[in-house]
Amino acid sequence: MGQELLEVLFGDPFAVMNTIGLIAFALVGSSKAIREEFDLLGITIVGLAMAFGGGATRDILVRRVPLALQSPIEISLGLLGVGLAIVLSVVLSSPETHPITLVSDAIGLAAFTTAGAIVATEAGVSVFGVVTIATINAVGGGAFADILLDRSPFILFEDFYASCAVLGGSAYWIVGTVGANGGTAAVVCAAVTVVTRLAAVTYDWHLPTVQNLELLQN
Repeated sequence: MGQELLEVLFGDPFAVMNTIGLIAFALVGSSKAIREEFDLLGITIVGLAMAFGGGATRDILVRRVPLALQSPIEISLGLLGVGLAIVLSVVLSSPETHPITLVSDAIGLAAFTTAGAIVATEAGVSVFGVVTIATINAVGGGAFADILLDRSPFILFEDFYASCAVLGGSAYWIVGTVGANGGTAAVVCAAVTVVTRLAAVTYDWHLPTVQNLELLQN
């Protein structure tokens, strides 16, 4: 068990990114459930759904058993994120909107975008497949969490969120195509995703809606 934990924490780029993403997204999902006054079981379910929803969908798309069902370490990392969210809710007045949670969300988005791109590349899919699977890995869990919270998935609105994963996944493919190794591609993918997401939060970036476009024409 201890050796397996070390391999997860300090192994290949996928293992590192997956570990970061699981903890970060479990924290963010649990924080949302805490705001909605869910009980401890509900908080845990929403947190784990956000942590594992995207990765499980990714694994199904590449025809493999979801990692969450293969190793107890995966679930342990998700529960760690849930525990951190509960602690933060006691210490902070508004944990969901606190910079710690917002930065964790950006880091989780970047980590899961990169993990998805790595898995898709190893599966030998097309460039469209790489970007699609990277994006699903990054935002799928958040969509599942929102459904459990009885609201429309926020990635369908104008917030600049899934677009960051699309940019990150594209960057991974481009860097890999020009001959860089997987580690370099992973770093570039994560950097592009987290920087664009933090910039979007800082400068309030949004994608336009049809209504916005109509106003520009008038």
